[in-house]
Amino acid sequence: MRGLAPNPTMTARTPSELHELATRVLVNAGASRANAGIVADALIAAEMDGISSHGLSRVPAYADQVASGKVDGQANPEVKRAAAAVVTVDALHGFAFPAIAAGIEMALPIVRETGVAAVAIGNSHHCGVLGHAVESMARRNVLALAFSNTPAAIAAWGGTRGVFGTNPIALACPRRMREPLVIDLAMSVAARGKIMLAATRNETIPEGWALDASGKPTTDPREALAGTMAPIGGAKGAALALIVELLSAALTRSHFGFEASSFFDAKGEPPGIGQLFLLFDIQTFGGDAVLERIETLCEAIEAEPGARLPGTRRSAVRKKIAESGIEVPDSLYLELTRRANAANSR
Repeated sequence: MRGLAPNPTMTARTPSELHELATRVLVNAGASRANAGIVADALIAAEMDGISSHGLSRVPAYADQVASGKVDGQANPEVKRAAAAVVTVDALHGFAFPAIAAGIEMALPIVRETGVAAVAIGNSHHCGVLGHAVESMARRNVLALAFSNTPAAIAAWGGTRGVFGTNPIALACPRRMREPLVIDLAMSVAARGKIMLAATRNETIPEGWALDASGKPTTDPREALAGTMAPIGGAKGAALALIVELLSAALTRSHFGFEASSFFDAKGEPPGIGQLFLLFDIQTFGGDAVLERIETLCEAIEAEPGARLPGTRRSAVRKKIAESGIEVPDSLYLELTRRANAANSR
């Protein structure tokens, strides 16, 4: 690879300032103030956890997609109770975050009544850090499991063409007097965003992250972007990605990964992917007795030298950023400021 590009200069800024900036950019592109605010909530939450790949760096692409019509920034999700314990949401090719929020709002009273509930969201878009959506439910004493498919990035095992997305799975579990246990993972060995960043900086990527267009392992990020992502666990990871496609796209009658357009540009039709949430009311299943069993398992893990629960590092990062502010590349901040102050042509 060629010499490395210099690291961008960064400046720490307050969450409230950045939230308002992101909201203004999206409104200026044509989104409603309500939708823009919900999207900004999600992006700032990602930044607060140090997950900048799902944070403010997404705003320019999101805004371009609103302006082009690839995302309907004015969409009001259609929510209905399709059965006793099933809520369906048509995102209407708007942002995923308002659709998820609307579905969960209807589902929470239902799960108290029925003990279990499902929220199926179709015609949706990028859902950001999936773990944040389930974490909010765990804080309401609900164990939540979520699935989302994404545009194609992983080949079926033995194939060379992307069929499945990186397809995240997230689970959040309430704990007694402790922060929820949150597990959030994609079906690829590494995030596609990390490979894009390596390509931008002319860096190589570690072996095992990706395959080139012929299905051979590569450490060249450009070859990786033209090929596919390596699934976690080999054939088993590809099978898990297939499961997520069935749960999130088939059940919601949405696009499979190989049918979905990119989240990163304004070209083509809306991605139209899907999400599925499964909710379990802790009180229905035994309340304090369930929480006690959860603590028994967590304590056994934490008692093992060198072992840690998922999310431990995230919690530490969240605390640090809350104290120091969100560091944003100056170039991105200037770009967002330019877009926020541009004349609204809509």
